Amino acid sequence: MSKLPGAELFPITARVNAERHLEIGGCDAVDLATEHGTPLYVYDEATVRAMCRAFKGAFSDLYPKVHVAYSSKAFANPVLARLLHEEGIGMDVVSGGELAVARAVGFPAAELNFHGNNKSRSDLTEAVDYGIGRITVDSFHELDLLDEVARPKGRRQKILLRVSPSIDAHTHRLTTTGILDTKFGFSIETGAADEAVKQAMARKNLELTGLHFHLGSPIFELEPYEEAIRYVMEFAARMRDRHGLRLADFSPGGGFAAGYVADRLPPSPGDYARTIVTALRAGCDAHGFDEPNLIVEPGRALVARAGVAIYTVGAIKDIPGVRKYVSVDGGMGDNIRPAIYGSKYSAYSASRITDAHDDTVTIAGWYCESGDILARDVKLPSPRPGDLLAMPASGAYQVPMSSNYNMARRPPIVIVADGKARLIRRRETYDDLLATSRV
Repeated sequence: MSKLPGAELFPITARVNAERHLEIGGCDAVDLATEHGTPLYVYDEATVRAMCRAFKGAFSDLYPKVHVAYSSKAFANPVLARLLHEEGIGMDVVSGGELAVARAVGFPAAELNFHGNNKSRSDLTEAVDYGIGRITVDSFHELDLLDEVARPKGRRQKILLRVSPSIDAHTHRLTTTGILDTKFGFSIETGAADEAVKQAMARKNLELTGLHFHLGSPIFELEPYEEAIRYVMEFAARMRDRHGLRLADFSPGGGFAAGYVADRLPPSPGDYARTIVTALRAGCDAHGFDEPNLIVEPGRALVARAGVAIYTVGAIKDIPGVRKYVSVDGGMGDNIRPAIYGSKYSAYSASRITDAHDDTVTIAGWYCESGDILARDVKLPSPRPGDLLAMPASGAYQVPMSSNYNMARRPPIVIVADGKARLIRRRETYDDLLATSRV
């Protein structure tokens, strides 16, 4: 059997089949594209489960009091929510819509946490009514609002405070969230976090159980976690001595990276776990804390590798000595990340997977923007109209950030396992696009 190029980026079940096509979860990618059309997103169930077990196992082996919560902003879908629950993974939500996904499958409320820097009254009301386990409070306004929402319901809502440790995790400026100049959280540096602890502990309808921070995403380095945990634990000790803070929960967030290109693969779940657990225990020892519940929040790290985007090649424009543009039937409408973050992706032929990938091309989308480029200077077999292309590591953020720009219909999604494919989101129709308009 031929070796699969880029195997470390594709789902763990991906292989070259007897037809010399890309196969995922026992399903031929060419057959999937024929049945469902392209663009098409394919998720591999086995890879999602394997990543859940890898993160849960890596942390729990070192630190029994751990809760792994999937950041559903990476990709929210009822089928995925059920799968996560089966694997013993909680969920973080950042909107009423993501909460609705959890509610649709009866996801245990106690296993949910609500993030976000500007939650509305309706968001908080829906969360409290559902009995949500924790809400991570991000502002003084939210402290007031949540206290008001919880009061007439006769319950004391558990909360974490999101603090900003002013530490740069060396990721893209648009996905860096732990620095001073950010919209997220209470700054430790300015004294806002101190005041937030004081106010939160005075609220009769709120129970402050601990602290949360998030450095950004994707984080390929381990040192920022060590530095931030040390700094936040020092802050926690001051808050205990000054305000009586009880550190029952501690969350260093997520931001764990995924591999998009072969020359930049992320640390393993074990690497992240050893770094975080070692730093947390050192902080507890240094400041006399009992070990708190550790909450970690992988998002893309659980689903990015599980997803593959399939496209069909159309027009090809070869500018001698400059560039060969290979246009596909998707683009920035289903993957905005290259346009706004400069994210790099790999690409492979799904229909000619064993042919030599030796032609340097740039993959362009069909949207009416010069910036609609999915991948620059990647290697493919000399492309022909009608070829199928596969872009691995497409399982995180592409689907939830998709749009109807140019009145495009968002693509279908299938999940594959044991040779069977299940449609978990159909392709949008023109009627869908017009459903909210008035003529």
